[in-house]
Amino acid sequence: MKLPLRRLPSHLQGQLAGFYLVGGTEPLLVGEALEKIRDAARASGFEERELHTVGAQFPWAELEAGSNNLSLFGTRRILEIRLPSPSPGNQGARVLRALAERQTPDCLVVVAVTGRPDARTAWVKAVDASGVIVEVWPVDRQELPRWIGERSAALGLRLTAGAAALLADRVEGNLLAADQELKKLALTISDGRVDEDTIFEAVANSARFDVFRLGDAVTDGDAARAVTVLDGLRAEGVDPVRVCWVLSREIGRLTRLKSAVQQGENIDRALQRHGVWRRRMPAVKRALGRFDGHRLKDLLARAARTDNTVKGRAAGDPWVAVTALVLAAVDPGSQAPRVTR
Repeated sequence: MKLPLRRLPSHLQGQLAGFYLVGGTEPLLVGEALEKIRDAARASGFEERELHTVGAQFPWAELEAGSNNLSLFGTRRILEIRLPSPSPGNQGARVLRALAERQTPDCLVVVAVTGRPDARTAWVKAVDASGVIVEVWPVDRQELPRWIGERSAALGLRLTAGAAALLADRVEGNLLAADQELKKLALTISDGRVDEDTIFEAVANSARFDVFRLGDAVTDGDAARAVTVLDGLRAEGVDPVRVCWVLSREIGRLTRLKSAVQQGENIDRALQRHGVWRRRMPAVKRALGRFDGHRLKDLLARAARTDNTVKGRAAGDPWVAVTALVLAAVDPGSQAPRVTR
C-alpha cells in the first residue's frame, strides 16, 4: 500500500510490514523516514541491521542467497538497500520482487530510492501489494513557512510568522539548510523566541547567504560592500546564474514597487504586499527615492541581458556582465556600458 509521509508515525505504532520502500528527492525527509522505520523495527526486536548500497556491479545474487539463508536461531535483522535511482536493472528488479513476495518474520526489508519509484514496474507492484510504499515529496514553497514553524516548535523554538517566512525565502527551498539553521538557533537562543531580526543576525555570518547579502548591498546602494561580497562569491566558485537571479529579483521588486507608488498606492501597503521584510523596509524606501522609474526599467532590461550572458545564450564573460550590472545598480546615475551581446 502507498502511505503518505505524514501518516508514517501512526502506522509504525501498529504491526510492522515486512517490506518498506521509501522513495523521494528530499534527502532530509527520506533519511528521517528511514530512521523512524529503523527505530520502530528495533523496538519490535530487530537487533541487527545489514546495509547495502547498490552500485554498478552490485552482487544481487549474493544478496538474494544471503536473504534465503537465515539461521533458525539467528537474530532478527533489518535488510536495508539503498538505490541511487528508481531503476535497479533487470536482476535487481527480480531480486527485489522476490524479496517483496517472500517476506519472513525475521527479516525486515527496507529499500530507499533516490527519485520516484515507477509504479508500473513489477517489483514496485509487488511491494505495493504486500508491503508499504512511503511517498516522500518535496515541501512546496508556499508550505515551507508552515513546515519551518512545525520544525522549530519541535526544537523548542517559537518563530514569528515573519521569521518563518524570511528563513523560507533565504534557504530557497533547501530543507537541509533550513534544518541546520533551526538547530543552530535552538543551541544559541536561550528563550526560544525568534523574530525576523534574529533570522537576519543568525544568517549574517553564513557563506550560504552571501548571495542575498549582495542583493541587500545593491538595494542599500553600498557599492564598496557590494563589490566585496561579489568578489567573495566569485572566489568561492558560486554560480553566476544564481547571483544574477538574486540581482534580477531585487531590481524587479524595486521596479514593481516604484510603479505601484507612482500609481498612488501607499508605500507601506505596497511594501507589505510585495513581501518586504520589516527590517528591510527603510532601506527599500531609500532605494525607491534614489531611482526613478525609467532608470529601474533600464536596469531590469539590463538584468535580462545579463541573464542571457550568464546562461550562455549571449556572448560575453558571465562575471564581467554580473559585475557591470552590480555597478549600474548601486549607482543610479551611472551610465555603465551595456552587456556584450
